[in-house]
Parts: sequence; structure tokens; C-alpha cells
Amino acid sequence: MAYLPGKFVWFEHVSGDTTKARTFYEALCGWTTRSMPMGDRNYDIITQGERGIGGYRPADKGSHAYWASYLSVPDVDKVFQAALKAGAKTLTEPMDFGPVGRGAEVSDPTGARLSLWKGAQEDPADAETTPVGAWFWNELHSSDAKAAVDFYTKVFGYTHDAMDMGPGGTYHILKDTGGVMRGGIMQQDAGMKTPSNWLPYIHVADCDAATKKAMQLGALATVAGPMDIPDIGRFSILLDPQGAPIGLIKGAA
Repeated sequence: MAYLPGKFVWFEHVSGDTTKARTFYEALCGWTTRSMPMGDRNYDIITQGERGIGGYRPADKGSHAYWASYLSVPDVDKVFQAALKAGAKTLTEPMDFGPVGRGAEVSDPTGARLSLWKGAQEDPADAETTPVGAWFWNELHSSDAKAAVDFYTKVFGYTHDAMDMGPGGTYHILKDTGGVMRGGIMQQDAGMKTPSNWLPYIHVADCDAATKKAMQLGALATVAGPMDIPDIGRFSILLDPQGAPIGLIKGAA
């Protein structure tokens, strides 16, 4: 089986109303949903085309809505212990999820949630071009970017490139052992009230049109953009109808 340690392989919308989440994202992204038995309940899988790319999970009572990021690791238990030794905190102990795989959840030293995952099946292969409706990028907005870079390079074996973003500070690009870019880390703006969080980006055909549509569908706010990143694309960041941050991006041709 082909595994890609260091790749984010699954994204899960965690909220108090999974039906509301489904309605919003299916209308915005053209996703569909199929249910899979998981113990005593069904798990709703997000499908883009014919491929499962994520899921919807009910949040614990009183919890805020968010997107959970699942990171492929070679051994959940070993990486879990290494993460704790490097300053992470336990959210969910390693456990098996039926025939699907084994996972655990931690909060990194800056407070961002991260799910560790080893699937029973191989990881999804990298595509040469990202289809519309698929995941384009994942980005950690951290209260302490330096501490975050130290943690992710130490525990997961990433290397990183530092990019000067001018007034935006330094942007760190995480690369796996094969040199493939897997995510970014940036410092949160001073005064941000939200905790550190991983922010996934969905590829869209037109960022401005998708942002406008999201607001019409009930998104709570546009946090940033739409704006251009030279040679990368045009993006925006929103709060969806339940307050979960999500990025939209139209990649540069």
C-alpha cells in the first residue's frame, strides 16, 4: 500500500448541526454525501465526484464548529507519544475506528487541534492539478508560529521554507521528506480571539463568485479577501453558517 506520511488526507466538519453543514457545503461546492455504518450510528462521508474526501461529525455539546485536519502518520501510537513529549496535549487517545483505520487527536503546543491517522487503505495519491471542489491547501494560523514550526518539524520530520510576506510576517511552508509541500504556518494577527487552528482551503472555479454565493447561503462573515497572492491564486477566508473557518481559493493557472 502507498502511504504518504505528512500529507493531510481527510477533513471533517465538526458541528452541532451536521444537516445544516451538509446543506451549505453541498450548495457551495457541489459535494454529495453518502452514509457509512460506524458502530451504532452512520457516518456521513463527503464525496467530491466519486471520491470520499471528508466527513461530517456531531460536536460535543457546547463545542464550537470547526474543520478537523487528519494527518497521515506511519504509526499512530508512536507519533502520538512523540507529540506529547514535544508539548502536545491529549484530546483523544489512540483507538481503532472499525475497519477504517487507527487515529488519535491532540492539541499542538499552540492550541491547534490535529488528528493523527493511519488508514487501513492507502492514502489518496497526489494529483497533478487540483479539481474544483477538492482540497487545495491547509494552513495553521498559530498564536506562536515559531513554536509551531519547531513542533511540526521535530515530531513529523517536516522541513520548512520561510517566506517574507512583508506586513504579513513570515510564512512557513512545510515539506515532507520527499520535498512535497504539505501545509503552511503563519502567525495569527495580534489580538485574535480565536484559538490556533488549521484552516483548509477548497479549490473553487471563481473565488469572488464563490465568496458571494457563500454569503448568500448563510456564511456568517468574510474574514479576509477575496484577494490575490502572486503566482498562487486568489483566496478568501469565511466563517460558515455555524462559525467554522474555511478558505476558498482559485489557484493560478
